[in-house]
Amino acid sequence: MAFVDEVKFYVKGGDGGNGCVSFRREKYVPKGGPNGGDGGDGGSVYLQADARKTSLIDFRYASHFKAERGHNGSGSDKHGRGGKDYIVKVPLGSVVKDAETGETLADLTEPDALFLAAKGGRGGLGNSRFATSTNRAPRKATPGKPGVERWLRIELKLLADIGLVGLPNAGKSTLLSKLSAANPKVAAYPFTTLEPQLGVLHFKYGESCIIADIPGLIEGAHEGVGLGHRFLKHIERTSVLLHIIDCSTEDEQPLDDFRVLEKELDAYNKELLGRRYVILLNKIDLVDRERLHEVQDMFSRQGLKTVAISAETGQGIDQLKEMLAELFEETGEKGQ
Repeated sequence: MAFVDEVKFYVKGGDGGNGCVSFRREKYVPKGGPNGGDGGDGGSVYLQADARKTSLIDFRYASHFKAERGHNGSGSDKHGRGGKDYIVKVPLGSVVKDAETGETLADLTEPDALFLAAKGGRGGLGNSRFATSTNRAPRKATPGKPGVERWLRIELKLLADIGLVGLPNAGKSTLLSKLSAANPKVAAYPFTTLEPQLGVLHFKYGESCIIADIPGLIEGAHEGVGLGHRFLKHIERTSVLLHIIDCSTEDEQPLDDFRVLEKELDAYNKELLGRRYVILLNKIDLVDRERLHEVQDMFSRQGLKTVAISAETGQGIDQLKEMLAELFEETGEKGQ
């Protein structure tokens, strides 16, 4: 699977160069003097957010990143060159954590944001630094300091404004293709979506919104059933959730499906239940008017408002776009 959203990797700043012990040997300066230069500082390792990256797949092929060490000092007061920094590009939404303690160190949500992952070591001092009035010929120099080294972990949380949640085969991928130019895999069997998909919803007026579609949830996902909760982190930053419910099922199954989604969201992160949401009754092209009203009443009796659509035929999609545009316009809120 090409999508990778969790990685563990090693970073090390370059060691500092050593200071030099050297003395001048000049024709008309009989006693000379110390002229050993300082070592150069080691390079540092930085993580930089790159809006063009959407996965951590590159870390599968390279997981150790080391900056260049500083060069040693030399005679004639020549300081060693500093080591080059190493910049590792990561996707927007990368949460950087210490691999051992789990402490969150950075959340890279802005394009080109930099995080110092491993600082390079300071260069050592040459013997010219130690000359004094009583010690004019010091034979002392210091070695460079080692660069910082540690293991880090990145957990990628995609940046999106709208999150699509639903049971497998509820029609999320089809809806994503109708709301945006995304072209996700669509088929008449469960779990066609095996990794998060992104699309851009363009409004007639105002800024566009990013939509995230995650693999379908099933009852027991919090216990690892199906694909589990692994991808729910990709809707944590959204400000609006669209609950996609298949209204073509029998009896009270549509309402039961909604309760399953609520239960699984609550088990993962209780804050998601407080997020603004819209319940979409999908597949209205497969039911008659009487059954649709029956399902709508079923939700209404629970105090739940619904919007009826058919992602397959496009019925109600334009109205849904207008409703979402008004929702964002009223609040001026995009993303968490």
